[in-house]
Order: sequence, then structure tokens, then C-alpha cells
Amino acid sequence: MKIRTKIFLVVLPLVILPLCISQAASYAAAVRGIDRAAREFFNFKSAELQKYAENQWALLVENGYAGRPGMVEAAQGAVEIYARSIVAGDTEIIFAVNEDGELAMGTSALEILPEEKEALLKLLGDENPGMIQAQVGGKERILRSFWFTPFSWYITLSEERDSFYREADAITLLTLITAAGASAAAVLLLIFFSKFLTNPLARVVKAMNTVIGSADLSERVDVEYQDETGELAHTFNRMLAELERTWAGIKRYAFQAVLAGKKEQRIRSIFQKYVPRSVIEEFFSSPDPNMLRGKNTSLAILFSDIRGFTTISEDYADAPDRLVESLNRYFSGQVDIIMNRDGIVDKYIGDAIMAFWGAPVHQDGDALQAVLAALEMIDGLENFNTIQRQLGLKEFRIGVGINYGLATVGNIGSERKMDYTVIGDNVNLASRMEGLTKTYQSEILITQSLYEELQTLKNGDAAASGRAVLESLSFRLLDTVAVKGKTQGVKIYTVKRNIDPRERQAWDLHNQGMDCYYRRQFRDAAEKFRDAVAMFPGDFNARNLFNRSKTCLTNPPPPDWNGVEVMQTK
Repeated sequence: MKIRTKIFLVVLPLVILPLCISQAASYAAAVRGIDRAAREFFNFKSAELQKYAENQWALLVENGYAGRPGMVEAAQGAVEIYARSIVAGDTEIIFAVNEDGELAMGTSALEILPEEKEALLKLLGDENPGMIQAQVGGKERILRSFWFTPFSWYITLSEERDSFYREADAITLLTLITAAGASAAAVLLLIFFSKFLTNPLARVVKAMNTVIGSADLSERVDVEYQDETGELAHTFNRMLAELERTWAGIKRYAFQAVLAGKKEQRIRSIFQKYVPRSVIEEFFSSPDPNMLRGKNTSLAILFSDIRGFTTISEDYADAPDRLVESLNRYFSGQVDIIMNRDGIVDKYIGDAIMAFWGAPVHQDGDALQAVLAALEMIDGLENFNTIQRQLGLKEFRIGVGINYGLATVGNIGSERKMDYTVIGDNVNLASRMEGLTKTYQSEILITQSLYEELQTLKNGDAAASGRAVLESLSFRLLDTVAVKGKTQGVKIYTVKRNIDPRERQAWDLHNQGMDCYYRRQFRDAAEKFRDAVAMFPGDFNARNLFNRSKTCLTNPPPPDWNGVEVMQTK
């Protein structure tokens, strides 16, 4: 590949990418402003219409006409007249539908098609529908509605989607045209300057090929410019003089290689910081290509990650050494906990830690050791944060996800560079669990397979001391999720140790609510979650399941519903 092509591949993105980013930022700001103004105006008109309708009803009530159908119809007519007065354009329609989805009022001709009624009623019936988009009268419309109880109407302001976003679409087109024009100009300028820059280098290459082809070392490259191309020519002319010095360096390197055999123990000691000792011993005992072959075994895989690390690192922009110092102190404490629990630290992924239990040596208590390590990592973080506060530095918060299942473990890589690591779907699932700790606002999440392994240990496979530890653990079922890229649901739990009786009671209520929820007993489930929220008002998961159960009461899920929440992100 020619240098000119490389210049294109390197420089062109550097020119066009900032241009596209700036255009995108301008576009986004403009669209947000237009969209916000349109939404605020829509919401204002909705509020005014609701206020007018309430005033009309209040007049009927005050004068004792609320029970007269004729007077109610007159009030409804007044609301319709007022609605017509605030309509702003030909495509805007204010209409009302009753509980059966039938059109009760409209400022313009509108026909709600039979196949649209069910979906429309479902959207309008949400507790806080806000601005919604729906198919009405065969057209996509933007809606803002409210329920007016005296008339039993869903009073709805609507605008055709194309009209609502007309100005935003115009900005989109203008942005694309501007970006295309600027990109074309950048390409033309880059063609001119790349040719100007590479021509001197081409002449240097031609002169060097002449020297190589003729083997005439008296030939020299003319130094035309005082820049990198000139430095290249000057360096070539000095090459022969440097060969002797290079040969001397080779002899010194050979002598050092003889001494390398005496440093094996030191190498072993150094590499134990990166690779488990058992793996190093296995390699030195049999350093052959067969070591690259992995094996499938049951493992407990743990991922932990620092919450908001990007924001934390920005606060250290003027003192990166303090950030590195804090990270090293954090990793030191967390890794000690993992290794003290017989775990293997696989790798650091930025500010994240990946570890596993069950290889090279498998033990029955691997799952329990992984959970205890996670709990101690959370506890150990408090000691770390105490020091952070004393130093006036940012505190760290982490999320830990653990899975248990079959994975491939072994030396993965090539003969020149390999890692002792684990791969497979269960590793990916453990990583997803760590990501979901943000969604479910929990410090630790474990999978159903890990929970079942712990229950198996508790019911007979664990030693007496292990069962005592398991008895001290409390588990709470939070949801059944299908992580990104999967369709099958996995139950996820959080775990704590030695919780107080009040919190245990709340967790028991939550778990009872989950049982009712999955048996479609949504009323009983809502009551259980409500009681749990009453005990701990700040409990996100109990409140989330309470709201979800209420929604299922008013809008029952289909018969094939299995309670699985499909996650679209990590």
C-alpha cells in the first residue's frame, strides 16, 4: 500500500470525523430545541383544554345540572367549540373517544379504524402516557391525551407526525447537504497536499533502489529538504558506519543470553503476578503445543466494574498519578480478596476485574467461594473509601456479577503469546450480570445456575462449616431476564450476608410477591411488593415490581407470557 493511500486512510477520517461530529451536534441541538418547543406548546394546549373542561363541569355541578343529559351535552359541545378555537393548523385534530374506543368528539373529520381502536385505547389508558405516537385514521399521529372522568372521555390533542417533525426533517436534510459538501472539499484538498508531501519521498526511494541494485556504496542520496525525508537520506548514508556498532551489540546480546538460564527462578517469580503458579509449573514441566488445548469444566465466573469511572477519571485530569495510585490500591485490596478465596484473577479490563473459580483445580465449594469473595469485595470497598475520604479523593462504587456453568478453560493464544483464560457463553452471561447491576441498582447479581448450585451445597454437598455460611446468606429474586442476543430467560438474584430481621422480612415479602407474579396472581403480588416498599421506601426493585404488577392488573399479559424481561443493552 502506497504512503499516499495511507495518508488518505489516516488523515481523511481525522478531517471528516470532527466535521461530522460538529454537524451532528448542531443538528441534535437544533432538533432538540424544535422538538422541546413543540412538545411544550402541545402540553400547554392540553392543560388549557383540560382546565376549560373542568370549569364547564364545575358550572354544571354548582348549578345542579350535573345529572341532566341535555346540560351535559351542552357542556360537551362547549368543550368541542373551545377545542376548535385552539386548533393551530389543518393537520391538527382534537378529538375524544369513550371507553369503547368510539369517537365522541372531533374538531375535524376523523375516522378511527376498527383495527386501531384496541392499540389506541391501550396507549391512552397508560397512567402517564405523555407524548405518544399512534396510528389514527390511517395516519401516524403524535398524541397528548388526558382522561376526563365526568364525560368518560379520553380527550386527545393530535398532530400528523410529518407536520410535527417537519422543521426537524428540514434541518436533517440541510445538515446532510452541508456535511457532504464539506467532505468533498476536504477530499480534494487532501488529494493535492498528499501528492505534494509524498513526491520528495518517492525520489528518495528511487535513489535508495539505485544503490541496492548497483551495490555501489559510493552512491549517496541527495539531501533535498531539512525535514523527515532529508533525515531519512542522511540516516541511509550513515548506515554502513552503524553496522559495526550493531555487530558489537549482537555479541553482547549473545553473552547476555548465556546468563538468561540462571534467571529462570526470577522469571517464574515475576510471572506469578500475571499467571497462576500452577499454570506456570505445568508449562515448565511440559512446554509443548498441546498446552493450547482447552477443556470444558464447570466454573464460577466473576466480573466487577467501577461505577462511573469515566467521570471519576475526568476529576483526575490534572493529576493522573493520583488516579493510578488509587486504582493500584483498589486493585490490590480486591485481588487479595479474590486470591484469598482461591480464585484466579483472569485479567483487568480497564477498571474492571475478571476472575474465576474451578480451574486448574476444581472444588465443590467454588460457587460459594465466588459469592463470599463478592461480598468481601463490597465490604472491603468501604475500607478503601475511608482512605479515599481521608485523602480528599473520589470514592469508588462497584457492581459485581457472577455466573456458574460450563466454560472452556485453558491457554488461549499462540506459541509466542498465550493467556490462561476462560471463554464461552457462560463467561458472557457473567459479564452481562455485572452490567445489569446498574439496571437493578444492586451491588451484586448472581444467576439462577449459581443460586441452584449454592442450594445444592446447602442441602447436602457442603461441609458443616460451609452449610453454616450458606445459612447466613439471604437471596432475593429480582427478575427473569433474557440478556442481549438471547431469547431464553434467566432468573437473577441478589445476595447479602447476615441481614437484620426487618430487612429479611422485606426480602421474604418480595420473594413471595415474585412467586405470585409468575403465577399471574398480580393483585396478590402487588400487595406483597407494596408491603415491602412500605418497609423500605427507597427499595428500587420492590417498587419496580409493584408498578409492573399494577400494570399487569389493568393490562393483563397474553396467555403465553412467561415473565421474561428482554434486555436490549448490556
